[in-house]
Amino acid sequence: MAAPVDGDSAPDFSLPTDGDGNFSLKEMKGKPVVLFFYPKDNTSGCTAEAVAFSEKKPEFEKLGVTIAGMSPNSVKDHDKFRDKHSLTVTLISDEEKSTLDAYGVWKEKSMYGRKYMGVERSTFLISADGKILRSWRKVKVPGHVDEVFEAAHEAFG
Repeated sequence: MAAPVDGDSAPDFSLPTDGDGNFSLKEMKGKPVVLFFYPKDNTSGCTAEAVAFSEKKPEFEKLGVTIAGMSPNSVKDHDKFRDKHSLTVTLISDEEKSTLDAYGVWKEKSMYGRKYMGVERSTFLISADGKILRSWRKVKVPGHVDEVFEAAHEAFG
């Protein structure tokens, strides 16, 4: 399956979240969403990104935008991650990696010459009608949340 590009319908999913919740893209219809994919709870880059999105969450909410992050970590891991770093964004668990795959972010990676499968840090700005307005792939964390906010502000501000 080809990874979705800007203008495509965002692949639908319904998955468990931290705090024994559930997140369904279909149920978000009518509300814009920032969906960020990150490799692993409690790693430096992922923590910095989740903390930055949590800090900016009130500004996104003023635009009516919901923020959620997704990784292959378990709900239990997400609960610990959330509590340890006082995160306020929803953390979605995709242990089976089906949604990660549908968004084209489950990829072969390489570190120190060793190849392995992992999440390519990516973010999608999804409109209220479920279309991908903008996508960021191979994200570098510094400044990223501000860039996503600028795009959300242009679209919904």
